[in-house]
Amino acid sequence: MTTNGAKASPQNQPSSEGKSVPVPSPSASVLVISAKNEILLLRRVKNSTSFASAHVFPGGHISPQDGDLPPLDDVRRHEDSEAYRIGAVRECFEETGILLAKRKGSEGLLELSDAEREEGRHAVHSEKIPFREWVDQRGGVAETASLIPFTRWLTPINVPRQRYSTQMYIYFLPLSSPTQLQAHNTVPTSDGGIEHTEAHFKPVSEWLRLFQEDQVILFPPQFFLLSLLAPFLSATSEQPSTQVLQSQRDALMDFINRTEEGESSWAEKSISPKPLFKQGERMVFSLDEPGPELEGTGRKGDGKRMITWIVKEGRPQSLEVRWRADVERERKEAQERAAYFHEITREEAEKGRSERQWSGGRGKKL
Repeated sequence: MTTNGAKASPQNQPSSEGKSVPVPSPSASVLVISAKNEILLLRRVKNSTSFASAHVFPGGHISPQDGDLPPLDDVRRHEDSEAYRIGAVRECFEETGILLAKRKGSEGLLELSDAEREEGRHAVHSEKIPFREWVDQRGGVAETASLIPFTRWLTPINVPRQRYSTQMYIYFLPLSSPTQLQAHNTVPTSDGGIEHTEAHFKPVSEWLRLFQEDQVILFPPQFFLLSLLAPFLSATSEQPSTQVLQSQRDALMDFINRTEEGESSWAEKSISPKPLFKQGERMVFSLDEPGPELEGTGRKGDGKRMITWIVKEGRPQSLEVRWRADVERERKEAQERAAYFHEITREEAEKGRSERQWSGGRGKKL
């Protein structure tokens, strides 16, 4: 991770309730899809300051070297831009060794030897050379145009400490590689235990199965996005044809770009989860609000789905993505039966979880 400028601004801003809240730090993450339509997750080190031991997408803070962002009070600061895209590509390279860059004037990913790849990722990580300069010296250019926006996540204001404004992207690795070296360059490797201990591609359904069996830890943003991908990137066979894999990608792209009635496309959605009520141990959160920084801009979250979970061992467990209409219908029926529902107060929400349960990005040890 690049540390230059990585800390969130110490400035605070007033909320609609008149309380001071931390300004969100800009970050980006990329959901890398393999040639088999599997997805890449990294296992965070157990002593991480956030998402400890959890499986996450590659990503992190936006650095000044990634490009300029609008001022703190400009809503465009929370929009997709070249700075967010460069940051996503750079963090992916630092953390996994996968370089999302093409050789200038040609197709296919830039080819690197193992030694060149490892030397480069560590030089960029330690800020010995700016990322874009390093790529340019090798005759390449970052593949920012091929990043597909797939929601933004704004940490809720009731998180007492650091907040994030995280742009999520999808990147499809080529279904076929013209050379063996290009194929080898898409195999993820650990960063040596600096920030994570494992990096693997697995089918989306396999990651969700491992989560349900308590073999991996997922936090709400990762679980929610994997749940959205699952119906499209399904594991069909050991070696599905290129035509089948491409049809899955086409169906996913149709879903991302589709605008349902009253809803934004998934490329435009900005999500800031809001606690609504609690039934027993299970907490229910709406996903329709875009975050305080985007109030009045017309940006929206997801008004059709909700996410629920139970907090155990200090983290969300038993996560579920539910249709909002079903949750509201069940709540109404339960209220008619005089079942116990409890509205969640801000104080209870703050007490019940930390920023690790919320952020789409990741705060890293500086």
